[in-house]
Amino acid sequence: MDNFDTAVILTRVMTSGVVMSIEKSDRELPGLERLLSKQTGRKHVSLVNTSTAAIHAAVAGQAIGYGDTISLPKLDDKTRAFLSWLGITAIDTGEPCFEVVSLDAQNAHTLPDRAAEATAPVLVVDLSGLGFGPAAAVLTDDEQTWARAERLKIFGAFDLRTMWTQEESNPDLIPGVQFNYRLSPLVAACVRMALSRAHKNRGQTNATTPQKTGASA
Repeated sequence: MDNFDTAVILTRVMTSGVVMSIEKSDRELPGLERLLSKQTGRKHVSLVNTSTAAIHAAVAGQAIGYGDTISLPKLDDKTRAFLSWLGITAIDTGEPCFEVVSLDAQNAHTLPDRAAEATAPVLVVDLSGLGFGPAAAVLTDDEQTWARAERLKIFGAFDLRTMWTQEESNPDLIPGVQFNYRLSPLVAACVRMALSRAHKNRGQTNATTPQKTGASA
């Protein structure tokens, strides 16, 4: 996505007057959630403002916390240190409790294929490499995991969908410590356009790639 496209998107969002994720009329964050759900085949999407926040949401969403041990083969040192700070021990054997996909401008078109290969109950997609600022998403088919992840990313007693009415959306969900992990609609709009363009270009490339045929007799 070139500078002109970015400028058009930023102008559209700024002139809409909706630049905060807590606005009821925001359309950028739900739009990115729908796109990620469609491209990955996961039912639920929680958007956050850093890859570290996504990892935190991935474990908290599965009710994993201090004193727990999880399986995460091929874990990098940075993530291991963060999990250790949370009081979580990661071991290298067993099935992973989440998997991470990191996207940039060169590999953004591979998201559907990489998501299809992932088998963990939670998929973390790091969107920071697309170049619009820190951004990430937590994707899962489990509604309870998603609900816990959503509650992690905003201060206060109510979630983003009910804070204006101050009515608890899920009284049975036990709230924990909450953080300011909310993603900006400005960043969401740019990420959405970049992923849409990458997916469109992928389709055009597949359509123009000659099909191999068997050797003639």
